[in-house]
Amino acid sequence: MTGLAVYSSIKFGKTRLKSQQEAKKMGNKAKRYFCVVLLIIFSAALCGAKHNNARPRAREAGIAPGVLSPGNLNGITDVEGVKVGHVTLIEGKDIRTGVTAIIPHSGNLFAEKVPAAIYLGNAFGKLIGYTQVEELGNIETPIVLTNTLNVGIVADGVIEYMLSLPGNEDVMSINPVVGETNDGWLNNIRSRPVRQHHVRKAIEKASSGPVEEGSVGAGTGTICFGFKGGIGTSSRRLPKSQGGYTVGVLVQSNFGGVLTINGAPVGRELAVKKNSGNKNGSCMIVVATDAPLLSRNLKRLAKRAVLGLARTGSVMKNSSGDYVIAFSTAKALRLGAKRKKVSGEPLPNSKMDILFIAVVEATEEAVYNSIFKATAITGRDNHFCEALPIERTLEICRKYKVLN
Repeated sequence: MTGLAVYSSIKFGKTRLKSQQEAKKMGNKAKRYFCVVLLIIFSAALCGAKHNNARPRAREAGIAPGVLSPGNLNGITDVEGVKVGHVTLIEGKDIRTGVTAIIPHSGNLFAEKVPAAIYLGNAFGKLIGYTQVEELGNIETPIVLTNTLNVGIVADGVIEYMLSLPGNEDVMSINPVVGETNDGWLNNIRSRPVRQHHVRKAIEKASSGPVEEGSVGAGTGTICFGFKGGIGTSSRRLPKSQGGYTVGVLVQSNFGGVLTINGAPVGRELAVKKNSGNKNGSCMIVVATDAPLLSRNLKRLAKRAVLGLARTGSVMKNSSGDYVIAFSTAKALRLGAKRKKVSGEPLPNSKMDILFIAVVEATEEAVYNSIFKATAITGRDNHFCEALPIERTLEICRKYKVLN
């Protein structure tokens, strides 16, 4: 081998070695960079989860309205058989909405209809299904909540789901019950992003465990008292001497007024900014109970839920759609094709007072939970809605000595 060849070989070997070393260094840098990115993503997700979990429910923060005790979960699912499911849609910069489904029992609701009633607090809304419930006194589908312009599509989803159930092959009429509030300040409501498959998913994933609250499901884009609103729930369990019945409430809070907590003028003290979104919205309230009630007394129960709403500072403004949907899960009072009349005795009027107390207290606390658990969100046209400042709120409550 000539000197030139040897030199060229050595040079080539060094160059290749150098290239391999550089490639190895680049590979190590890429691995380190990838690990850092993963760590950042994981940390962000963890911090987000911690932030969400760090927001307490009202009772956890020392706010316990009323005199009756809550159920084990302090939610509507304390009523045996009731399930709740959410589908949350957060897409791009302007989709902030969703679906929340409340299932009275796990069977075929068309085959086993539950006693029900709907009370109109202020009927500036687009609730679907009211007239048949008013006429016949029962509900035959899951109750689904969403945004104003999606009620038609969601009703289609409920109908499709019910028609697909075994045993409903010959059904020719379905009365879907769909409630709404207008989330158009944070959500691109005109795009109507909720589709039929979202409804089915919310129904099928519904569970009887703790209910996720705050900026989820139908509460994703809602605003309450100028702060982020959402889904909230609470319950009350009667003493055994009074029947031991449970009353559970779920709200979709999207309304205005002056926030009052346990009587303390929190909204006045916080002085909510004028640009914090629509303060006139609406509130959907769903009441469930295992007390054996028929439609007449269920409507009386539903009326009292509005008193709980008032305790929080709502005055049901002109453009507010405030509806209460109440049902009983009592098996002896269900109606179906094979059962032409009820087999049980409903509670008499004289036993209603304690249930009235329960629904007022549970509604009040459900609203508090909806805003305590809701997180800040940015939505359509870069609109931003802040979350209720927990520490400042508790300071005000201490000032007025209303913490339990």
